[in-house]
Amino acid sequence: MTIIVGHRGARNLWPENSLSGFRKTAALGIEAVEFDIHLTHSGEVVVLHDATLDRTTHATGDVAELTPQTRRETMLRDSLDDCVPLLEEVLEVFRPTPMELHIELKNTVCGDRYEGLAARTVAAVREAGMEDRCILTGFMPAVLEELRSLAPDIRRLASMNTQSALMLGGLTPAIRRLAALADIVAVEKDLLANGWDRILSELPLERLCPWVANTETELHYWLAKGTRQLTSDRPDLALAVRVEGRAKPST
Repeated sequence: MTIIVGHRGARNLWPENSLSGFRKTAALGIEAVEFDIHLTHSGEVVVLHDATLDRTTHATGDVAELTPQTRRETMLRDSLDDCVPLLEEVLEVFRPTPMELHIELKNTVCGDRYEGLAARTVAAVREAGMEDRCILTGFMPAVLEELRSLAPDIRRLASMNTQSALMLGGLTPAIRRLAALADIVAVEKDLLANGWDRILSELPLERLCPWVANTETELHYWLAKGTRQLTSDRPDLALAVRVEGRAKPST
């Protein structure tokens, strides 16, 4: 059975990467949730997708500049009372559930790695006792290598799109390099569809994931493929397609 992963919680259903959205995601009945983290100069690991606040909050500027006080005062868009959450708060939401947590380590506003983010993330996961349920993810080989060095026992996922594949020398070299660093490789859905045969010659289905499939047509198509997991902004719709057994045969 293909695992359904709620992307940024479930960003097409409620405010992305919000505590209220995560609580609702936990009640959907899906197997996993994905979210993104940054490190502030004050040492907090915060849950937000972008390296700036502009798109998803009512503030502007670099996420790393948030202080504990300004973080609590920075409200997410389309939410009445959600501020930018901490990693520890999100772990606590999902700790009583059986769900997998896919935690993506993002880059700074300049595109660099956050010094210390990987270590703080591993420490938080261990403190919560969730090593077996967390999968640490990233696009950059250097991030994955650091995670492997710090926590070889915690699973890793490598994400890839056309741009990152080109930066790694093309589709096949990129797949080979990322597969050596991660247990799962998540490939942007159009790239995965176009390179399906080449990618499948390098990786088995149980190590592959398409992202992000949202429409019924896309969900039918990808659920029929039999990959390890599928990431969606509409995990409720993905669950309905899977539960009802309406996935179309692969062609």
